[in-house]
Amino acid sequence: MREAVIVSTARTPLTKSHRGEFNQTPGAQLGAFSVQAAVQRAGIDPGLIEDLVWGCGYPEGTTGRNIGRQTALRAGLPVTVGGTVINRFCSSGLQAIAVAAGRIVLEGVPAMVAGGVESISLMNPAGRSGASHLDPWLVEHKPALFMEMIDTADVVAQRYGITREDQDAFSLQSQQRTAAAQASGVFDNEIVPCATTMAEKNKETGEVTYREVVATMDNCNRPGTTLEGLAKLEPVKGAGKFVTAGNASQLSDGSAACVMMEAKEAERRGLQALGAFRGFAVAGCEPDEMGIGPVFAVPRLLERAGLKVEDIALWELNEAFASQALYCQRQLGIPMERLNVNGGAISIGHPFGMTGARLAGHVLLEGQRRKAKDPSVKWAVVTMCIGGGQGAAGLFEIF
Repeated sequence: MREAVIVSTARTPLTKSHRGEFNQTPGAQLGAFSVQAAVQRAGIDPGLIEDLVWGCGYPEGTTGRNIGRQTALRAGLPVTVGGTVINRFCSSGLQAIAVAAGRIVLEGVPAMVAGGVESISLMNPAGRSGASHLDPWLVEHKPALFMEMIDTADVVAQRYGITREDQDAFSLQSQQRTAAAQASGVFDNEIVPCATTMAEKNKETGEVTYREVVATMDNCNRPGTTLEGLAKLEPVKGAGKFVTAGNASQLSDGSAACVMMEAKEAERRGLQALGAFRGFAVAGCEPDEMGIGPVFAVPRLLERAGLKVEDIALWELNEAFASQALYCQRQLGIPMERLNVNGGAISIGHPFGMTGARLAGHVLLEGQRRKAKDPSVKWAVVTMCIGGGQGAAGLFEIF
């Protein structure tokens, strides 16, 4: 029986959108950083790769015109390697891995690259929030489909009693875990240094200058965060609401890639896989509470695999907002000590199309670290909510 395994992973640092090192980096170059590094780390002949499946939440503008094919060529892969782009909003990177795994298992493909990219800095604003070209029937009958995500997070908090205090406490934990992970070098074997050009604007004069930089580490997190500081932040949508700049995911730019192979092919070439892709599930929910999607996707995934929540050693549940992450954690019964053990999107950042691939690579590397001390560590789940009212979940076996 054919199996799809992950033999390498690499990602860029996550930098602040608009103000960070990638604020002038074209989408293909941003993606190429991680693809090139992942292929080099795999140590395989790039000609063995058939296709790049590339996730992107907003595949337009600098990430338009089939950013998958552009990225493959920008990364220096042979012209024989194809490229395609796939969109499931915040699950695009995880969906790309699932699609690549299917091609390996079902179609006999020996090797694939899967991952994702997002340049929020260079995103077309009209693509995110513009009302043009919307289907009139949907606008009338399912207007929540077009709600801003921050509004859906406030809905979840209000509807399910997730207090502001609990949201801030969860956010503080995310910041503290990320700070500890950075200090101990946990992310070092994921991140590849990226040399690029960034723009800087003088606040007083408005003058824009450009300088050469090398991004080496995530810089969206705030290690000095305190509960008191979080409590002082005003809700973005005004009094009586919940979401603040401190309990929502960071807007950031970045890319992540995984090299995937058929298990026996990897073994024949003497490659030690990080783990195997074992399953994927999606589920829909009402658009106005899109953040609770994992509550429906995760049980579907575990039922198919014959597993229970307690069988999963590590969980990566994307922290789009603290309100939805907390609701999902509570409803699914995920132990907090197994959830986002090195922090999540609230502290690290959330480039939409990249996140699923970053989480998959990270959970496999973290799983291997833990497995070295505890051989019983075996299963990991990556899950997230999705704009428009969906949830997705992927199952990985840690080697």
